[in-house]
Amino acid sequence: EKQRSNMRIRLASLRSEMNPHFIFNSLNSVNGFISQNEEIKANRYLSDFSKLMRTVLNNSNNESITLDEELKSLEIYLSLEHSRFPDKFDYQLNVDAGLDTREIGVPPMLIQPYIENAIWHGLRYMENKGNLDVKLSEVNNALVVTISDDGIGRAKSKALKTEHQKDYKSAGMSKTKERLELLNKLYDKDYEVIVEDLMVNNEAQGTCVTLKLPIDA
Repeated sequence: EKQRSNMRIRLASLRSEMNPHFIFNSLNSVNGFISQNEEIKANRYLSDFSKLMRTVLNNSNNESITLDEELKSLEIYLSLEHSRFPDKFDYQLNVDAGLDTREIGVPPMLIQPYIENAIWHGLRYMENKGNLDVKLSEVNNALVVTISDDGIGRAKSKALKTEHQKDYKSAGMSKTKERLELLNKLYDKDYEVIVEDLMVNNEAQGTCVTLKLPIDA
């Protein structure tokens, strides 16, 4: 019971850890809009940013939230990142019509880090505008989330990164991996993540992440 209690404490800690790089870079974006006298853009961005921060803080107290609530957070996050990198990517967030988003429960902020990874380590380095596709559906009593991008691929991204950037990615992904492992141990579930290179003519040109989150009967 003590081990389970410690797991819950650790999970609560991990849920509350929004990537500090995202926070700092978002504030820098607001500063950039202000310095360019784009007051309307700055106000809109800051308003959405504050909504996301409020949502993250509120949801971090809950082990599970509705998929509907999670989607609202993802929509705000995607909008913010697209505002910062409008020339780097377009995105689509597609939810299967058969999903009852108000009844399905999911761990908060579990999907977002993989979307962030696609943007920051694949699409951001593109010379031409790329695409990000996020799709959600139900398969065999599991919520299946696919996050695919046509960015530069994992190998090229790794080669371009500084040591600081490598540590930053490693920390973010390792924390998300730890959350999945703790969820599986604590609740005897089968949360799963699969990462694949998207190949074109034997060359990696993008990445696809598939998250499988069990749906409670």
